[in-house]
Amino acid sequence: DLATALNDRGQVRYLRVEFAAAVQDFTAAIECQPGFEVPYYNRGLVRYRLGDFDEAMKDFRKVLELNPQFEDAALSLKQAILDKEEKQKRGY
Repeated sequence: DLATALNDRGQVRYLRVEFAAAVQDFTAAIECQPGFEVPYYNRGLVRYRLGDFDEAMKDFRKVLELNPQFEDAALSLKQAILDKEEKQKRGY
């Protein structure tokens, strides 16, 4: 379906380090199918990698709301929280 295709294209763009385009694809996939947790997770990974920890954490929390058993999202959320705290300690 369209949401899966958009998510898959976002994955390709992520691997090509085309982060803005990947985020657009993941967001479009979410808009097509709001209950599909995978594009939230993938968008969270991009946002995390860009250092946008607050937005990444929102995405990971949404994944866990939709699928509490999504272990990678739980781990990614914990890491984003730790990295945000470390960033704040260092003052940047």
